[in-house]
Amino acid sequence: MAYDPSRAPLGDMPVAEFREHAHTLADWAAGYFEQIETQAVLSQVRPGEIRSALPAHAPELPEPFADLIADLDRLVVPGATHWNHPGFFAYFAITGSAPAVLMDLVSSTLNQQAMLWRTSPVATELEEVTLRWLAQLMHLPQGIEGVIYDTASISTLHALAAAREVAVPDVRTLGLAGRNLPQLRVYCSEHAHSSVDKAVIALGLGHQSLRRIPADAQFRMRTGLLAAAVNEDRDAGLLPIAVVASVGTTSSTSVDDVAAVADVCAREKMWLHVDAAYAGVMAMVPEFEWMRAGFDRADSLVVNPHKWLFTPFDLSVLFTRRMDVIRQAFSLTPEYLKTTEANTVKNLMDTGIQLGRRFRSLKLWAVLRYFGAEGIRARLREHVRLAQLFASWVDADPDWERAAPVPFSVVCFRAAPRGYSGDLDALNQRILETVNKSGDVFLSHTALDGHIVLRLAVGNIRTEERHLRRAWELLTSDI
Repeated sequence: MAYDPSRAPLGDMPVAEFREHAHTLADWAAGYFEQIETQAVLSQVRPGEIRSALPAHAPELPEPFADLIADLDRLVVPGATHWNHPGFFAYFAITGSAPAVLMDLVSSTLNQQAMLWRTSPVATELEEVTLRWLAQLMHLPQGIEGVIYDTASISTLHALAAAREVAVPDVRTLGLAGRNLPQLRVYCSEHAHSSVDKAVIALGLGHQSLRRIPADAQFRMRTGLLAAAVNEDRDAGLLPIAVVASVGTTSSTSVDDVAAVADVCAREKMWLHVDAAYAGVMAMVPEFEWMRAGFDRADSLVVNPHKWLFTPFDLSVLFTRRMDVIRQAFSLTPEYLKTTEANTVKNLMDTGIQLGRRFRSLKLWAVLRYFGAEGIRARLREHVRLAQLFASWVDADPDWERAAPVPFSVVCFRAAPRGYSGDLDALNQRILETVNKSGDVFLSHTALDGHIVLRLAVGNIRTEERHLRRAWELLTSDI
C-alpha cells in the first residue's frame, strides 16, 4: 500500500517503542564497552568510503528505527576512531566513562536550555555547585567562580576577551577600529596551544599581536625573556594586556613557572590566564602540590574534564576570580529575556557569547559522585605510574631516546638506533604509521627542538599495563 501522509500518526515515537529501542541501545552500549578491544583504534576506512555508502538524499518515507541501530555496526563503528579504546595513546584522551555516558542520556532526555535561571534552575545551580566541588578539589582560591564552555579554545577566548575589556576602556561599545589605540600585545610560550592564536585572531587583535616567548631546555617559558619582551614592547609604544601560562603544554606537557609569570603580570598590570586544560586535574593529587604554585594569583584558569577526568566530550571549565569582568564583556538582556528574578539569580547567558547552554554539568557531577575524589586520584596516579613505566623502557633501550621530561602522563620519545645514518625524522614517521596501522594502539607525534618525536599519552580510564606493553612491542619490532 502506498504511503498516505494524511493517515500517518503524528507526534513522537510511541513510548513503548522508545522503551524497547532504549533497552536495545543500552545493551549495544554495554557491548561496545565490553568488546571495544576488538575494534581497530584508528579507523581503517578510506577517505570518502563512508560518504559513498550513504544515500544521496534523505528518505522521503519513514524508516524503522531498528534499521538505524543496524547501521551503527555496519557503518558508524567501523568509521569511528575509538577514543574510548584502552590502546588510544594519541593527543590527550577524552574517555567517556560509563556513569557520565548514562547522564548524557539524561541530559538529552531532559533537553534543558540553560540560558536563564528560569529556563533551567537545576542546570544553572547544579553547574555552580559541581564547579565549586571541582575548584575545592583542585585547591583553587575560595570564592573563585566557574563556567562551563565546550572546549579550551572557547574558554581561552573568553579569558582574553576579559583581558581586552580591562585594558581598553569602552571596547564593548566602541570597539577597536578608528580609535587611535596602540597595538595590543598578548604573550605565551612558544609551546602554548594554538587556541591562543585563534583567540587573538577572533578578538580582532590581529595575529601579530601575539608574541611567543622562547622556552628553556625543559620546554618551559623563559620568564626573564617574558619580562624583557614586555619592556621592549612598552618602549615601542605597544600595550601589553595578557599572558597565557601553560601547565601541561600540548606537545610535551611542560609546566611554565606560573608564580614567576604572576610576578610579571602583577608588576605590569596584565591579565594572567593559565592553560591547564590537560594537567589541571592533577592539582587535586597531594603529591602534585608543586604544580599549583601561582594558581591563586591567576585571573583565570581553564581545565578540561573531558581530557583527563573521564567526562565524555565536550566539557571545558573556565575558572576566574573576575567573573564580573566576563559578565561586563558579554551580558546583554533583550526585553524578551528579562525576568522578575534577574537581580537574585545568576543567568548563564551572561557569562559568554553563547546564549543557549546544554546541561553539561550533569555528566561531571556523575563522575565526581560515582568515582569519588579518592577514586579519581587513584586513577590519575595509576596513569602517571604507567607513563613513568613506559619512560623507563625508553630510557633503558639504547636504540631509543626520551625527548622531554615526564611530569604527568605523556611520554615524548623517538627511535635513534645505534649506528643509524639515515633521516631519523623519516624513520620515526614510518614507525608511527606502521604502529597505527596495527589497529591495536594509536599514537600521535609532535616536533621538539626541530625534530619529529612520538607521543604516548596515557589518560584512558580503561588502559592497563598490558596495553603499554603491546605499544612497546609494536614500536620496537622494526628496530
